[in-house]
Amino acid sequence: MPFVRSSDAVTHEIHGARFVSYATPASGSKELAAWRGEIPPGTRAPAHTVSREEILHVLVGELALTLDGRTERVGAGDTVIVNAGSTLRVENPTDHTAITWVTTSVGLTAELADGTLITPPWAN
Repeated sequence: MPFVRSSDAVTHEIHGARFVSYATPASGSKELAAWRGEIPPGTRAPAHTVSREEILHVLVGELALTLDGRTERVGAGDTVIVNAGSTLRVENPTDHTAITWVTTSVGLTAELADGTLITPPWAN
């Protein structure tokens, strides 16, 4: 269905963050996935290598993102392009929840440093 109401979004939690999924094949999307990320204060997600490009836009707050070993602080209005094969770590060193909007192509997987492969339901 082309209209996804906020009440229809599905929430997932992993590594201390919430992923509120709006666009997936289950909601009618054929090629793209999109979700709102809610990253609480003090969250430090593990580094992971993504299989597909992600576009991450910060809506509220500030994050410290490490992309292929380079750490940058990004805030509301900033966008980060995470190319396929890049390694990303997300951290919220502030006292407030940061909110992001992320888009990728359906089929994204993420590999942790120990080799664990995650197939996030908010992107598949």
